[in-house]
Amino acid sequence: MRLNTLRLRVAAALLAAAAAGALLGAWLAVHAAPAAPAAWWALPGAALLLAAALWASARLLAPLRRLVRALEGAVLSYRDGDFSTSLAAGADNELGDLVAQHNALGHALREQRQHLEQRELLLDTVVQNTPVALLLIDAGERVVYANIAARHLLGQGRSLEGTDFTLLLQQAPAALRQAVAAGDDALFSATLDGSEETFHWSQRAFRLQGRPHRLQLFRRMTRELSRQEVATWKRVIRVISHELNNSLAPISSLAHSGAELARRGDIERLPGVFAIIGERARHLHGFLDAYARFAKLPAPQPRAVPWAPFIEGLAAQCRFRFAGALPATPGHFDAAQIEQALINLLKNAAEAGGNADAVTLAVTSHALEQRLEVADAGPGMNDTMLAQALLPFYSTKRGGTGLGLALAREIVEAHGGRIALFNRATGGLRVVLTLPPCPAAETEAAARAAEMESPRPAH
Repeated sequence: MRLNTLRLRVAAALLAAAAAGALLGAWLAVHAAPAAPAAWWALPGAALLLAAALWASARLLAPLRRLVRALEGAVLSYRDGDFSTSLAAGADNELGDLVAQHNALGHALREQRQHLEQRELLLDTVVQNTPVALLLIDAGERVVYANIAARHLLGQGRSLEGTDFTLLLQQAPAALRQAVAAGDDALFSATLDGSEETFHWSQRAFRLQGRPHRLQLFRRMTRELSRQEVATWKRVIRVISHELNNSLAPISSLAHSGAELARRGDIERLPGVFAIIGERARHLHGFLDAYARFAKLPAPQPRAVPWAPFIEGLAAQCRFRFAGALPATPGHFDAAQIEQALINLLKNAAEAGGNADAVTLAVTSHALEQRLEVADAGPGMNDTMLAQALLPFYSTKRGGTGLGLALAREIVEAHGGRIALFNRATGGLRVVLTLPPCPAAETEAAARAAEMESPRPAH
């Protein structure tokens, strides 16, 4: 049993004070004048007893007051993030136990803080050196965190923390601004350090410390796409070789059979042999012609294109719903090539697996660009598909040639524009064709022609 506890010390002090008061009262009773009132000799005894009680309480509470002040300083240090405070070892009582438990708590907090700092340092090192440009944006559109790749992409190497993200976008390439403004995962190309780079942009929203934040990732895809292109060409060689063999082998066999039938004089069976040879030759011709059209795409001849007859011509060939209103000014592009690109996109949208009536076409045109957007209600694409969808001969459809999106990309880029793929928030895919704006001279001429063709009011 511990003998130096607070309870025993307080009890001993109270007993000592009571004994002193009793002894003082007995002494005054014996030595005081018998004629003096009792209250006179009781007053000095009470005053002496009160002084003894105050002295004893001060001695008993002094360690407690020192400990409270020390604990108050330690708590303030913890609030400031300093866990290095330790208290001197106390006496062998309850206060000493409290000091020991406090020091053990401080030691545990220091170890946890050191462990967290080491993990944060490791995580920061990994994030800073990843090739993916990473930006953390708060609700006020301020950059909270940006790694080295993000500083190189958007800030020419300078620190971006605290910078207004909208101002950074104003200085970024147009394709990057468009991808971020769209709000959906997208694949786009931009010029960086004098070379064309392809990026995949994605955004995720979450709450950090109870406040909304957005994490934006810009993943450079150029090397991966280059490797995919090499793999694509290998696949193309295999496809063409397989198709040639599938056609040439029966043609060779049937030619040999036809020669044998002619040698025997069995000419009645020759027309059937020649028909099969002709069918296989036509199939092979059509197969090679599709690839030849892709490889020999002529240079576009942009001209002013009235929107209404252009959309009507598309509607005669594909089923879609036009969304929005037609621009007031005519378009400016090679009508035949853009029509071919849109037909491929509309057919892909109709075959995407969603409702065919949900396929839409939208057109916008202003001083900076012309935009044509095809949307469907299918399942959309995952990141791998988005990264490879524009590559030649890549197809997610069984038996597909993989030329639809690739041909659309070739046509749009030949016009000086760009193509981008986005997953819709409500499901499905959006393919956006962005073309350069119509030259001012042609716009004015087309407007004057339209004004001349409109009926004049009678005077």
